Amino acid sequence: MDMGRERLTLGLLLRISILLTAVCVCIHVYLETGWQGRPAPLALGRPTQSNQNRGQQSRMKQLSAEAEVTDKGIKRRISYVRTLKKDNLGKKKDEDPSRPCCPPLHPHKKIPRWHIVLEPWASESRSLEDEAKRFLSYITTPQVSCASLSSDEAEWSVCLDPKYSLIHRMQSKHCRVYSFGLGVDDWSLERSLVRSGCDVHCFDPSLKQPHHQQADMWLHRLSVDWRDPNPALIAQRQYATTKKLATILNDFGHREVDVLKADMESAEWKILENLVLEGVLDSVGQLLLEVHLHWAGFEVGGDDPSVVRYWFSLLRELEHANFHLYHVHSNPAKPHLFLQKNVLNASSTYTLSWVNTQWKPSDRHN
Repeated sequence: MDMGRERLTLGLLLRISILLTAVCVCIHVYLETGWQGRPAPLALGRPTQSNQNRGQQSRMKQLSAEAEVTDKGIKRRISYVRTLKKDNLGKKKDEDPSRPCCPPLHPHKKIPRWHIVLEPWASESRSLEDEAKRFLSYITTPQVSCASLSSDEAEWSVCLDPKYSLIHRMQSKHCRVYSFGLGVDDWSLERSLVRSGCDVHCFDPSLKQPHHQQADMWLHRLSVDWRDPNPALIAQRQYATTKKLATILNDFGHREVDVLKADMESAEWKILENLVLEGVLDSVGQLLLEVHLHWAGFEVGGDDPSVVRYWFSLLRELEHANFHLYHVHSNPAKPHLFLQKNVLNASSTYTLSWVNTQWKPSDRHN
């Protein structure tokens, strides 16, 4: 009887144990599944490592989102500014199309060219005689007529025709003359221009003093060239004896020259080329030039027909710049040499005078 009760008790205890175990397992499973999506509990008031990682990720996402929003805002502002600029420019163009937004930094600065335009050959044979015939015919045929300050037989002559500006500039005392030479003894034309009311500057590198005034003329120990000197040479000499015309104008604070006279002893071709390429001729009213034909000239290369073609092309560039020949003088005392030859009985030296028929000087004397 006792044995039966004992077995019954053990069976009940076993069943209760199994039941409790099952209940515990169910509770454990329930707790695991119920707390999986919730944040981990705090331990001693500090976040756990997993919580720190989740927080950092959350902050990074938040900062990234804020940066994206800021970037979009900046892009919108930039786009807005650009739109405003385009609208403003459009309005300004509609209001006054002839008036630019901003004045140019260098309104008088010319864009230099690299080479002159060579004229076609005078003939298919490209002979010296054909080139010389065209060239000599061109320089001995005046294109306009002018009343002159001196006689027709004079070597140097200025144009005083009322159609052009020089006579009016003389009367208003706004006339300026640049005269370039080497060891010049005859200043008769310059003195006549001084008496007529012109501001005359004579340039000669052989002068002893850098600058001085004589008989109401300014004399400068300087000459014109087709290039500016090496800065190292200027530092050694303390001054330069030759400069480009554009540099001289800038150094003297002058923008215009009514008369430019030059006798440069075979450097005239390269100097004239520089005036053409740099657009300085726009600042000149009349050009008086002595040309030398007995040789090609400084730094002028090529065979004889090519040299004459180059000379002719330079003078045609003058015509394209509105310079028209009005006076020609041939010195009978000079030898008749044309590139060291007797070609068409041409003289070795001619004095040519051009007037810029489209020149409109400013009212200011500068």
